[in-house]
Amino acid sequence: MLLFGPKLNQVFASRWKALFWACGVMATAYCTIPSAEETADSASEQAAASAASASGNPWAKGN
Repeated sequence: MLLFGPKLNQVFASRWKALFWACGVMATAYCTIPSAEETADSASEQAAASAASASGNPWAKGN
């Protein structure tokens, strides 16, 4: 049961409605999943932060 939006039998009643619904799903996935570069950058930042915390100095910079 969906809490919002059209009922699925109304969405798939027409090919155009189904196409627009599928485009909306794909756009949502494209906008919410981070790219490989962003995850690599965040992984390197986390590694630098863990290295700084391992040194015992909380004010040490990871760069």
